[in-house]
Amino acid sequence: MMMTMVHAGFWGLFASIVFTTLLAASQGLGFTRMNIPYLLGTMFTADRDRAKIYGVLIHLTLGVGFSWLYLFGFEAWHGANWWKGLVLGGVQGAFFLTFGVSLLPGIHPRMASEQQGPTVLKQLEPPGFLGLHYGRRTPISIFAAHLVWGVLLGVSLS
Repeated sequence: MMMTMVHAGFWGLFASIVFTTLLAASQGLGFTRMNIPYLLGTMFTADRDRAKIYGVLIHLTLGVGFSWLYLFGFEAWHGANWWKGLVLGGVQGAFFLTFGVSLLPGIHPRMASEQQGPTVLKQLEPPGFLGLHYGRRTPISIFAAHLVWGVLLGVSLS
């Protein structure tokens, strides 16, 4: 089991690098303004440059942790493959977009809420339902990246 967790952690790190790259490309191409690593990093520092570094490290670490959850899911599902990864990635993406982003204003020390606008300390825009405040194509970008992440884990752990 330990070797499998190391294997899952490695592929989780790899899949998270791909995921983060897809999101950066999506942002660079104007599909979304959402930058998940930046949002994560600004939870821990107000320094915008350091926030990007912290956020990437946090995001990659979370990816390793989620790869272990996927590993347990695949074991419960009697093995991994691309379509099981696709399903799990879709569930995770849907959960993040419908529930996860709605929690951000409540836990992020620098994010305004839907009810109260920006302040001197809370300058980040809340994501809104499905992250739509960051662009109409944000849900597509985020969901697609989760699907790719799940497929990569499903294939690599099969």
